[in-house]
Amino acid sequence: MKFPFRTTLPVRIVGPACVGLLVLGLIPSAAQAGETFVKIRATGVVRCGISEGDLTGFSQKNAQGHWTGLNVDFCRAVAAAALGDAEKVDFVPLRASARFLALKSGEIDLLLRNTTWTLEREAGLGVYFIGTLFYDAQKVMVRQNSKVSHIAELNGATMCIEKGTNHDENLANYFRARGLTYQPLILDSLAEVKDAFFADRCQAYTSDWSQLAAVQVGAPGGPESFAILPELIAKEPLSPVVRRGDEEWFTLVKWVLFALIEAEERGVTRENVRTLATTTTDPALQQQLDLSGAMGKALGVNADWAARIVSSVGNYGEMFERNLGNQSALRLERGLNRLWMQGGLLYAPPFQ
Repeated sequence: MKFPFRTTLPVRIVGPACVGLLVLGLIPSAAQAGETFVKIRATGVVRCGISEGDLTGFSQKNAQGHWTGLNVDFCRAVAAAALGDAEKVDFVPLRASARFLALKSGEIDLLLRNTTWTLEREAGLGVYFIGTLFYDAQKVMVRQNSKVSHIAELNGATMCIEKGTNHDENLANYFRARGLTYQPLILDSLAEVKDAFFADRCQAYTSDWSQLAAVQVGAPGGPESFAILPELIAKEPLSPVVRRGDEEWFTLVKWVLFALIEAEERGVTRENVRTLATTTTDPALQQQLDLSGAMGKALGVNADWAARIVSSVGNYGEMFERNLGNQSALRLERGLNRLWMQGGLLYAPPFQ
């Protein structure tokens, strides 16, 4: 095979370290920001689409107007990296049926409304899923006094489902494969679905397992009045989403997620990150915290972007425990959301 060019430069064989230097030499002096990133810098705020404010553990607004939750924390982490300040955020409450339109129209910069990563959505809607922020599954919840213990016992039942989700299609496939039927009661918002379920307008409610757990915790009569059935309807990898067309913004948000995961793996916490940034002699940790600023320059952000992320919201494990785990009302097991060396699926690519 002939190559379409020739060179008179001498050929040299280089080792891995030299290859790394050559690759770094190809990194531009600063990232060329696309439209989304340029607008964020101009306005000084990252606009994140979240749920309507009633999803415990993910996005909830308290009486003082302060937002909390895993999705809220991730938005703040992105703002810390992009703008140097985790508080430079604007939370836009969205119904599930309106979330992709809000993203595509530019109303928001980052969609964080517990959105399942699927091929149909990524290819069909022209968006990019960043990576899995939370591994979930679709399940079904019933009243405890219904005596229903398995989904097969709901043959012919009315099921409450939120509009704009993939839960109806998943449930239809599950029931059809088993020769079962159901009557869908599709409602516009999470609040309407909860009200209908609690008012006995449907015999069961299907959604993400984590969402059902959040609804169960705040249910009238207490959580013990309801039961989540054991069967898994479908996988639900929940991922942040961005518009196509701004590769720099996509890359930055993706590596914010990886930085949170890598920080937990290396024992970097909200409490010790600033000390480690000035005292560590571990080359791998220096690389992960980007102490040289080389990766920040390539991403188009300030040199201490990785340390700012962790000092603002903690590492992934801290975020999980605070919002969903033992420090929260939900007290969810981490399960698949553990680090890869602990039996979970969380894994960050190398930083160097």
